[in-house]
Amino acid sequence: MTDPRDVPPPAERSALSMPGRPERVSRRGWLLGLTALLVLAVLIAAREVLLPFILAMVIAFVFTPSVLSIERRGVPRWVAIVGIYAVTLGSMYGFGALAAPRIAAEGKALAREVPRMLKRVQEDVIPAWEERLRGFSEGAAAEGPQPPPPATSASIKPPTTEELKPAVTVEKNADGSYEVEIGSGVELVPNESGGYRVEAAEARKKGSMQRAVHYVQRNYVELLRGGVAVVSNVARGIFLFFMTLMLAAYLMLTHENILGFFRGLVRAPARQDFDRLLDRIDTGLSGVVRGQLMICLVNGVLSAIGFALIGLKYWPVMALVAAVGSLIPIFGSILSSVPAVAIGLTQSPATAFLVLGWILLIHQIEANFLNPKIIGTAAQLHPVLVVFVLLVGEHWFHAAGALLAVPCLSIAQSLFVHFREVADRDEVMGIGSPPPPSS
Repeated sequence: MTDPRDVPPPAERSALSMPGRPERVSRRGWLLGLTALLVLAVLIAAREVLLPFILAMVIAFVFTPSVLSIERRGVPRWVAIVGIYAVTLGSMYGFGALAAPRIAAEGKALAREVPRMLKRVQEDVIPAWEERLRGFSEGAAAEGPQPPPPATSASIKPPTTEELKPAVTVEKNADGSYEVEIGSGVELVPNESGGYRVEAAEARKKGSMQRAVHYVQRNYVELLRGGVAVVSNVARGIFLFFMTLMLAAYLMLTHENILGFFRGLVRAPARQDFDRLLDRIDTGLSGVVRGQLMICLVNGVLSAIGFALIGLKYWPVMALVAAVGSLIPIFGSILSSVPAVAIGLTQSPATAFLVLGWILLIHQIEANFLNPKIIGTAAQLHPVLVVFVLLVGEHWFHAAGALLAVPCLSIAQSLFVHFREVADRDEVMGIGSPPPPSS
């Protein structure tokens, strides 16, 4: 049965039935246009507080199909929302309780080892590869004695106790300044007058507790401000988290009312086109948002399995980096592969080669099996456009822009395709074309 609201009034039907009659912008069109500009101005002015609303819309978009599916089985909608929240948050808590200690320990160990890795690469790995390249360039048939290779840090023995420098060495420079070199066993300690004094390291350790107490007494105001700032940031984060969940729940509860409001803004003859536009946008975003989240999960699991079997150090952290990096198409996957290969290179070239091969295998599985099955051909986003909007989004809005660039591209493409189809249909039907010349 046809909805009475979708039947155009007699005046509009007569206007549509006359192909050569030009359409005039009505007061309703002016009102909607000015309202849209006002809303856009308000959103731009309040852009710093829009993050909870954007996240709430993403959560509602991801969970609404599941909520409606549960509701069709006779469960009240609010119960379905609470149940989905409980399952999701419980799963996140369970994963955190099981994996967070291991990931935290691995992350701390990685943070401590990164300077040593960089030093080893700079002093051992790079000179070794330079020596190999130099040998290849000179050729194996070179005659004559070869000069000895330059000494590296690996060939330099640590100095003995007799070779240690004095505790303090003062040398006068050419410009009249002095260069002070501190040896082992002593430290320079700032005093209250702004100068420095030399103390033995053992004596400094003994008085460290007393100096810490004096520091707290002198800087308690700054420490109190820092503590208040930390507590304030934590409280704000908790507030925004629950605010986001509450907004998403309201969006899911009033799903039909929100769509009905926007549908009511459209003229009755165009509401069927509006419904088709919503379906097209939902289909495109489903592939971009829901499909990308599923691919992130698969990428993280496959990376964890492969890295663990290869024996890559800190593989839980690297698997988590690979999963999070997959949120950003193309660039995220490339950037998340660099640290895993670099850590594998510090272990051995074979480990780095195996890690790189496993990453390439995962990307091939995604490109040939997961993307067609999970995302499908609904989005139909050209890779060149994806790269362009990623660069533009990162340039203007940094990480948030890179995350939201592809969904915005999907919406823009859906709008363009829809209005192009409407224009083509109207041209075929003769709506808006000039009247034929009179004979």
